[in-house]
Amino acid sequence: MQTSAAAPTPAQIAHAFLPDRWHYHYARSKLASDPLYAGVLGALDGAAMPVLDLGCGIGLVAHYAQAHGRALDYRGVDNDAGKIAQAQAGAARVGLAGARFEVMDLARAFPAHRGSVLLLDVLQFLPAAAQAATLERIAACLGPGARLVMRTGLRDGSWRAGVTRAADLASHAIRWMRSAPGSLPTRRGLEARLGELGLEARFTPLWGRTPFNNWLVVAERR
Repeated sequence: MQTSAAAPTPAQIAHAFLPDRWHYHYARSKLASDPLYAGVLGALDGAAMPVLDLGCGIGLVAHYAQAHGRALDYRGVDNDAGKIAQAQAGAARVGLAGARFEVMDLARAFPAHRGSVLLLDVLQFLPAAAQAATLERIAACLGPGARLVMRTGLRDGSWRAGVTRAADLASHAIRWMRSAPGSLPTRRGLEARLGELGLEARFTPLWGRTPFNNWLVVAERR
């Protein structure tokens, strides 16, 4: 009887960031506790187009995808040069196929792209006007078969929303996030904005075992 290979462990995937112990432990902890990466991979199932990851950090999505047998045509951009340096070094250590990373400030430039777009834990760090403009630019990238895959906190009066806001403020205070958090969007407002852009979205809770009010939003052209 043939058995399938065991799934890679968070420690095995995080090994790409050694010898930097801080980023190794960060990656290992995130991969072990956060349902984001499996959620993103599931949301991209059946979408074979190139993927643009806005605010990619150290590139964990690309590492997780390759470790689980999905080598993406992937481009990650982030305004933090230190994170991009770690992403590039980690990709080189493990031969991350089809992935490239670059420094880009989305407040000043937006990459040319045609395909799917990831916007993960980024929207709430933009002011309301910038949120609307960013979603408009993303919508212009989405052709038939492409998807916007977004994770964001939602402002709904819940205790989880309060914890999410506090965590966003803390991540800026310790300089993990360069931008200060703006306002959490509401589900109704976000759904309406995506609808104005010709996109139909589905919302799924994605907080797993965390206390945050995180939602996975997957949008496609109607």
